[in-house]
Amino acid sequence: MGKATAGVIYGVRLRAEFDYRYIGLTTKSEHMRLSQHFKVAGTGRKTPFYDWLRKQDRDEVIADVLDRVYDPKKLGRAEIDWIAYLRKEGQPLLNLADGGLGPVGVVWTAEMREAARVRSTGRPGVSRFGDENPFHGRTHSASQRAKWSIERKGTYEGEANPNYGKFGPEHPGFGRVMSEESRLRLSEMRTGAGNPNYGRTASDETRAKMSVAQKGRPKPTSRRNAHTRHHTNKAVFKESCAHCLDDLAARNDPESEADS
Repeated sequence: MGKATAGVIYGVRLRAEFDYRYIGLTTKSEHMRLSQHFKVAGTGRKTPFYDWLRKQDRDEVIADVLDRVYDPKKLGRAEIDWIAYLRKEGQPLLNLADGGLGPVGVVWTAEMREAARVRSTGRPGVSRFGDENPFHGRTHSASQRAKWSIERKGTYEGEANPNYGKFGPEHPGFGRVMSEESRLRLSEMRTGAGNPNYGRTASDETRAKMSVAQKGRPKPTSRRNAHTRHHTNKAVFKESCAHCLDDLAARNDPESEADS
């Protein structure tokens, strides 16, 4: 008497029935643990036991103490033994695991994974930015990125792409315009050493493949022709185009106007 209890093994059942539906362990009281179970069930957590618990009248569900264990190291073992014993007796337990301390050891089936995927689809997540993100300031290793590249290669090609065949208003990117600030930032990121092709030269084999792939495609016969088609005819001015700069200089030169 008076010795502290390390924990108890409890069984959950309906007051009017003798079949247990769940076996658990706790270092608190069985009543407090049952109250916690009802709280978790109220959040919508999907397990056989919580699905069953949500359907019951709270006043009709009770928790019985099945065993008192005074050695903390034996508490998990006692739960395993009770679950095994009651299952052997044909009790309709809703426990997913075999019990015990530490990881529950539940091996998910394909059906369980699919059900979890369906439940989580569209569920709003919690976005954490900057220092609040646990991956802030870290980068994935080159080997990890290479592994992902191989695994995902071809994943979003053709009909596997969720936007395949979507055009106009049906495309999620329809009507979106990138801001000038974003355009400038991308330009700076991809200029010079930031360009993935910076310092690289296509091999003769690659050039030959590109030539075959582009053969027969209509294209401007010269840079000047391209400037006329894409800039002059469309009233577009590009600072990076030498012909646009020449045209501008010609328009601002009074002598050229006099000559004309």
